[in-house]
Amino acid sequence: MPQFAANLSMLYPEHAFLDRFGAAAADGFNAVECLFPYAYAAADLAAQLQAHGLRQVLFNAPPGDWDAGERGMASLPGREAEFRDGIRRALDYAQTLACPRIHVMAGIVPAGQDRGSLRPRYEANLAWAAEQAAAAGVDVLIEPINSRDMPGYFLSRQDQAHAIVQAVGAVNLKVQMDLYHCQIMEGDLAMQLRRHLPTGRVGHIQIAGVPDRHEPDQGEVHFPYLFALLDTLGYTGHVGCEYRPRRGAVAGGTTAGLGWLPRQQ
Repeated sequence: MPQFAANLSMLYPEHAFLDRFGAAAADGFNAVECLFPYAYAAADLAAQLQAHGLRQVLFNAPPGDWDAGERGMASLPGREAEFRDGIRRALDYAQTLACPRIHVMAGIVPAGQDRGSLRPRYEANLAWAAEQAAAAGVDVLIEPINSRDMPGYFLSRQDQAHAIVQAVGAVNLKVQMDLYHCQIMEGDLAMQLRRHLPTGRVGHIQIAGVPDRHEPDQGEVHFPYLFALLDTLGYTGHVGCEYRPRRGAVAGGTTAGLGWLPRQQ
C-alpha cells in the first residue's frame, strides 16, 4: 500500500496552520506536504516536523503574486531574476526542512502569446533550477494542472510534461502526477500510470476525488484499484492527499473524512 502525505494547505482547515502538523500525525500520517510555506519561518516548521515525527516531502517554489492571480513564473519572459530568487528561497527552505523535492509552477500563458513561444524560456529556467537543486540534493517537479481549475496554465497534459523533462535532460527534473488533474484532462488513469511510472520520470503523485476535489472515496475514480496498481508498478514514493474535506472547517471534519485512508502505513 502506498505511503500517504497530508497536504496541510488543504487538509485540517479547522486548525491554525502550525497546529495541522500535530493533527496529521494524530491521524496516522508520517509525512506532509503543502503549497507555500513562506508565511512561516523555516525553523518553526522544522520544529513542528520534529515534534510530531513527520517528514516534509513536498512544497512549491514561490509562484509570483498569487493573490493577483499569478500561478508561477517559470515560463514567463522577463521574470527570470524573480524566478531565480524564488528558487534560491525554496532551496533554503528545503535544506532546513530536509525536503527532497520542490514543485515549480509554470505560470499562466500571457494574453496574446502561445505556449510554443514560451517553451524555450520555460526549459531554460527549469534547467537552471534543476542545476541549483541538484547541488542541494533536491528534485524539481513540474505538474500538469487541469484547465477547469486553472484556465490558461502553461502545462496541462502528462505527455507535454514528460516531453519537457526529456528535453531538459536533468536527472533531478521530474513530473508531479496529480491524478485529479489527469482524470479531468485525459482520463485513462491506469494506462497513464502504466505508461509513465516505468520511465522513472514521475517524482510524486497526488490524489483527490473527481469531480469535486473532496475525499477520494466518492466520485468517478476507484482509487483502491489505483493504489494496488501503484504497488504492482513498484512505486515507493508518497501519495499526496491534496483535497478539500467535504465537511470543510467543521471541528474534526478532516479526521471524520479519513475512513478511506489505509492504516497499514
